[in-house]
Amino acid sequence: MIFRWIVACAIATALMPSLIPSVSKSADRYDLLLKGGRVVDGTGAPWYLADVAIRDGRVAAIGRLTADDSAKVLDAAGLVVAPGFIDMMGQTASPFLKDPAAGMNLLTQGITTINAGEGDSAAPLAGDEARQAGWSGFREYFDLLDRTGMPVNVVQTIGHTQVRRVVLGEVDRRPFPAELERMKELVREAMQAGAIGLSTALIYPPAVYASTEEISDLARVAGEFGGGYYTHMRNEGDRLLAAIDEALEIGRAGGCRVHIFHLKAAGRQNWGQFELAIARIKAARSAGQQVAADIYPYINNGLGITAFIHPRHAAEGAAALRRKLDDPALCAEIRREMETNFEYENWYRHVGFDWNRVILGELKAAPYADYGGQSLEAIAKALSKDPWDVFFDVARFDVFCLPQTMSEANLIKALREEFVSVCTDVGPAGGSSIASHPRAAGAFPRVLARFVRDLGTISLERAIAQMTAVAANEVFQHDRGRLAVGLPADIVVFDYAAIADRATFAEPRRPADGVLHVVVNGWLVLESGKFTGARPGRVLRGPGYRQP
Repeated sequence: MIFRWIVACAIATALMPSLIPSVSKSADRYDLLLKGGRVVDGTGAPWYLADVAIRDGRVAAIGRLTADDSAKVLDAAGLVVAPGFIDMMGQTASPFLKDPAAGMNLLTQGITTINAGEGDSAAPLAGDEARQAGWSGFREYFDLLDRTGMPVNVVQTIGHTQVRRVVLGEVDRRPFPAELERMKELVREAMQAGAIGLSTALIYPPAVYASTEEISDLARVAGEFGGGYYTHMRNEGDRLLAAIDEALEIGRAGGCRVHIFHLKAAGRQNWGQFELAIARIKAARSAGQQVAADIYPYINNGLGITAFIHPRHAAEGAAALRRKLDDPALCAEIRREMETNFEYENWYRHVGFDWNRVILGELKAAPYADYGGQSLEAIAKALSKDPWDVFFDVARFDVFCLPQTMSEANLIKALREEFVSVCTDVGPAGGSSIASHPRAAGAFPRVLARFVRDLGTISLERAIAQMTAVAANEVFQHDRGRLAVGLPADIVVFDYAAIADRATFAEPRRPADGVLHVVVNGWLVLESGKFTGARPGRVLRGPGYRQP
């Protein structure tokens, strides 16, 4: 009996190849093989040499692999192969709806995912705005992005500013109970559509008029769906520590993780507060609260120049403020406030009352059109004008400006914290005025070139972890930001020796050097530095997503 069983097993083993359905070799082939690269996997572990294979949008294998088994092979010898970078503040995805190549400034930095929404957001919309755009809520907007296609992935917050505008307009008052309930319903709809949380921009009208309680009530709705609270805080200068305390309070009230956009200490008088700010965050983390931050690696921040003006003057809206600047008496009053009133986020004080430290972005109106990228003081001298006259002139057009308010030493301190990620604070540049800041084209390469390679602030492995896995966790995309078999293939291949930011104030759109190839969801979107035309990016929904 035993002998018959042994014989039967031997026959079955011999016949097994003929019993298994034949599979053509091509079905097992990889779509793309990155051969011989220096793999930095996003976890912070030391780099290693390996081949990385991609099939059906995912990492299929990592190791010593055969080129014959791949439909396409790219030689990565001498290059770094890493997870695609995640831009923690990418503003908006809407440019992708009009211009397929709007994200070239992202791809040439190695960015494969952006976090869109900073107080403002593309939805919700109402009335004429909704009719002109073609959507009202986030579900329609996300579907449109997915149908159109994007070169990178997008996660999205719902902007508190946008919610307030839809329900209240630009007014300086608190919402009535029924209005607050409508605001909460808009947040609820966004979370169910796939938004990852609530975002605020609390130095700008009309958000500046909102109370902590109002924001907490909206954050609580996001928290019910597992979402987060993302904030451009109420103050980044004299009251930095109080602003962090408020953000932490809102996070606790809402049951949300807290993420602080572009953490900084603005103004020389506040640089010493930065270590205390880091300590505040670390203490909250030690106590079990989820809180993190991001930075962009420049000492000049960026904002609309009307942010220099006390927000009380914008209570009727930005357009009304610009019209009122034709009144000499009002301009004199605003100047006195900027020179003496430090009760608000006073950016004139933060630049040391020095117009040489205020760079103006793209200028289109005469007689300033040829002076973009220069300081307001230099422009005034070139035109034989008083700097204050230039200020009020350009404020009528709400020109984007770049005040020098930060210290590089504090940037280094931030980058050394494991919970700090990186942002452009621009996203897909397109033709937007905020592309006037070199961070639009250079933020991520600048971290790698100046702060990692040249200054040795942190290791390459640590920097990439903060640009990838750390950021992925912050936006609830826990299967992204790492190179591992089975995970989505968002990958950047770059030359570590050559990577460098090239954008300047005079040429803010100048592409970075060093990024050769970018893969998004398994598709080669940038090859040898050129856009392939592929648009495989998609909206990555948040934890509260409910299918319709």
